[in-house]
Amino acid sequence: MKIISFEFIKKLIYELNPSQNFYSLNKNVKADILAGIIVAIIALPLALAFGEVSNMGPKAGIISAAVGGIVGGLFGGCFVGVSGPTMPMASQVAAFGAVLAASGSNDINGVFSVIFLSGVVLICFSFLRISKLIHFVPYPAIAGFMCGIAALVLIGQINPLLGVNIENNNDPVVVLLNLLNSIKNTNFIVLAVSIPSIIVLFFWDKISLKINFLKDIPSPLPVLIIGSFIAYILGMRALDENLFISSIQNDNFSIYYPDLSRFSQYIGPAIGLACLALIDSLLSCRVADTMTGTRHKSNREAFGQGMANVVSGIFGGISTATATTQTVGNITFGAKTPLATITKGITMLLVLLFFGNFMSYIPVSCLAAILIKLGIDIIDYRILPALKNISWTDLFVFATVLFVTVFADIIIAVGIGVLISLIRYYKEVYLSIAGDNTYRYGLLKESKFSIEYLKNKNSDSESTFIMELNGALFFGTIEILIKSYISIPKHNVLVLDMSKVSLIDLSGVFALEDLIKKANKNKSKIYITNVNDVVKEYLEKLSFEENIGSKVIVD
Repeated sequence: MKIISFEFIKKLIYELNPSQNFYSLNKNVKADILAGIIVAIIALPLALAFGEVSNMGPKAGIISAAVGGIVGGLFGGCFVGVSGPTMPMASQVAAFGAVLAASGSNDINGVFSVIFLSGVVLICFSFLRISKLIHFVPYPAIAGFMCGIAALVLIGQINPLLGVNIENNNDPVVVLLNLLNSIKNTNFIVLAVSIPSIIVLFFWDKISLKINFLKDIPSPLPVLIIGSFIAYILGMRALDENLFISSIQNDNFSIYYPDLSRFSQYIGPAIGLACLALIDSLLSCRVADTMTGTRHKSNREAFGQGMANVVSGIFGGISTATATTQTVGNITFGAKTPLATITKGITMLLVLLFFGNFMSYIPVSCLAAILIKLGIDIIDYRILPALKNISWTDLFVFATVLFVTVFADIIIAVGIGVLISLIRYYKEVYLSIAGDNTYRYGLLKESKFSIEYLKNKNSDSESTFIMELNGALFFGTIEILIKSYISIPKHNVLVLDMSKVSLIDLSGVFALEDLIKKANKNKSKIYITNVNDVVKEYLEKLSFEENIGSKVIVD
């Protein structure tokens, strides 16, 4: 028992240790700093808006963005994740504030106490190692989440792009119902900023290829300069100051000490806020994993968000989480290490202290154009061509999560997607939990198999292995597949024996594709053998070998 406890603690310390974050900061300095500054400029109006949504004020949103960037970057588990206020977190803070106000206790310190306690709960979650449950979210749910976020971003930027002001612009239903009216009331002076901004964004890659010194400059930076210059020439400020970002007052910081005397009243909302932050953050990390081909550390991410919320609550910021839109932007602009999100946090802090008034020269339509480009980048283009061939369960999960994300709630959407998948694969889930948590492997020459295709490929060498997969290869067993693969010694060839694989879902297909592509990058080969007719037919429907670019299914 003592050995088990010692090993558990040792592994926990390793998982939560942020030393890798510190050691990586000098690996991509120039690109990370540029990406961090650009993301900060994009995040600024969002932070202001989320501060207003939370009813804590725009300053609370900026503080949250600064703390999330710095603390989340130093301690988080996703190298390219960007932490700060998000729409779900701001809405939840506002809801708790409303409950306090309804009870006759309009106490701002109470709200920040809940945020502080939610950070403590997140740290406890990291100790309990429950964050790894995110690996059981099926790919269609993640794709639906990504496409839903993209739709929300695109819909939310229609009116700013057209220069039209309507109430409840964050409500997609209101925006869509008023779309024709918005088009009729388009401000053509604003379009004179919006259209050139969009053109520059979409053609910047081609422009930078022809002009060498522009290749390291991310597209949003020239867009901000060009858009602000056009707005100045046209005298847009004289027409309407609401067409520009609001200035930020340079107020002094305040310290909000947590009120633990009302612990029993605050702990319930704090747990709810912590769960929301965990799901919001880890889904964004999964999106980052998909885009970069890396793997985040779930427990370390929970620990980092816990630390960020503790500090944010003390200094008067709203709740933080890893933001999908900003994370995608961070990756798109060339970030590779936590230095980018730390730079974003420091930039936000400097803006709050010294440069708040200068932000008021940037047109809102410029930022709308940048966010539209980001929204288009967020769309999961991997799943779109496969939609006509995937199983009805995966299609239903994707469509449901997308719809509920846009028109209801992000967390509810993902929860529904996971629930549907669990109901569909309840037997497989039970068997994966009750069975072995690894797949067995060994040298091919010592196995019972003789693979004709590999006879001229050193199939009898000490670097050719075979691994036997069992049961269903679906979202619940992908983590087992990846862990088992990592445990195999260095090899040139790996054969996956799928004779005991009964079925495969979209998550399993994409996991196999990713594994094979990663092996190819590492100059090793993976082949698949003994595939039953049902699994082979599904792989063929999804153009499995065409996507990989090589023949991997052998007899």
